[in-house]
Amino acid sequence: MNISSSSSRPVSDLAIVGGGLSGGLIALRLRQLRPDLHITLIEAGDSLGGNHTWSFHETDLHPDLQAWMEPLVTYAWAHQEVRFPRYQRQLRTGYRSVTADRFDQILREALGDQIMAGAEAAYLAPSHVTLTDQRVIQAKAVLDARGQRGFDHLALGFQKFVGLEIEFTEPHGLTGPIIMDATIPQLDGYRFIYTLPFTETTALVEDTYYADGAELQTADIDTRIMDYCAQQGWTVKTILRREAGVLPIALGGNMEAHLDQGVSGVGKVGLAAGLFHPLTGYSLPDAAALAEKIARSDDLSGPSLAALTRAHALETWDRRQFFRLLSRLLFDAAKPENRYTVMQRFYTFHEALIERFYAGTPTFTDKARILAGKPPVPVGKAMKCLDEQKWLARRAH
Repeated sequence: MNISSSSSRPVSDLAIVGGGLSGGLIALRLRQLRPDLHITLIEAGDSLGGNHTWSFHETDLHPDLQAWMEPLVTYAWAHQEVRFPRYQRQLRTGYRSVTADRFDQILREALGDQIMAGAEAAYLAPSHVTLTDQRVIQAKAVLDARGQRGFDHLALGFQKFVGLEIEFTEPHGLTGPIIMDATIPQLDGYRFIYTLPFTETTALVEDTYYADGAELQTADIDTRIMDYCAQQGWTVKTILRREAGVLPIALGGNMEAHLDQGVSGVGKVGLAAGLFHPLTGYSLPDAAALAEKIARSDDLSGPSLAALTRAHALETWDRRQFFRLLSRLLFDAAKPENRYTVMQRFYTFHEALIERFYAGTPTFTDKARILAGKPPVPVGKAMKCLDEQKWLARRAH
C-alpha cells in the first residue's frame, strides 16, 4: 500500500478520490502537462483501475488524445467484426483495449508517491478528504471520481456482463475482435458475446446483456460462455481471469438534479457525471476528453474545477439527446427478445456513419438515416419515445 500519514503530506493542489479510469486519466494528464502541481490520487483498492478492460474504436479519440493515450493501449487490432442472425460484417475500423494491469503500471510510473492506494474516503469536502481511518488529506480542490453511485434522477437501462480471459489448447483463429455476436439465444434482453483475442491462444470472452434489470446471475453466465467456446470449436485449457460489471445505459432524466446530489464545491467526473455513451456504455473517450480539458484549464482552484466539471457534464448530457432517444427505442419500444434487430439494422449502414455514431458525432444526415425507413420496432411505441420529457412523465406514473 502507498499510504502516508496526513501530517507528512503537503496540502495538495488537487485531491482526486477514485483511481479508476476517469480519476486516473485526469491525474496522469495533469502530471504530463502540469508537473509542478501536487496531486493526491486516492484509491480504496490496492491497485488502480480495479479489474477491468476498457476498449474504444480508434476513431473515437481525437488524434491529440490518441498520442498521450497510446502508452496505455495494451492490445490493438486493425479491424473488428459483428455477427447477427441475418447479417455478418467485418469493419475496417481499428479497435483498442486498455487493461487494468497496464493502467496501474503506467500511472504508478508517472505519479509515484502521489498515489494513495488502499485508502478509502469517508467524507469529501471542497478543501479536504477524510478517510475511513480518520486521516484528513488537505487540498485546494477535490474531485469525486468514485464511479457510479445513486441515479435517483436518471432513467436507466443496464448493460451487464461477465468476461472470462481464457487460454485455449489450440489457436482460436481470430485476427480481430468480435464486438457483437448476436447469433446466440436471446435471453434477458439483447444478448451478445464480445470476444477480444489477446494472443493466438488467449481471449477475453464476455457474455453481455442489454437488460431492464441490473441483477447478474454470474454462475449461469459462466456456463454459457463455456458453451459458446465449445460451439466455436475452442477447447478451454484454463481460465486466467474473470471480470464482471453492470454499466448504465441512459434513457432520460434530469442531469441538473443528479449533479445536485453531490457535495457542493466538489466536482463529479466519470460515470457519476453521466460521462458515458448513452447507448453503448463506452466511457474511455469521455474520460480522456475531460482529462485533457481539465489539464489545459487556466484555473484549477476548487470553485473553478467544480464549475468546469458541472458545465461539462450538463453540456455533454444536452448534446446527447439523440442517443438517449435511441436507448429508449431499444429498451422501451422493442420487445426484449427482438432488441437484436435494432442493432442488426444499424450495422448495415455505411462504415463512416458507424464510426461517427460511436464517436458521438453523428451528422444531421446520419440521424435521419438511422431513424428513417421501416423501423425494427412498432411505430406506435416508437412515437411515444420521441419526446424525452413526456416519456419521463409517463414513466413516473
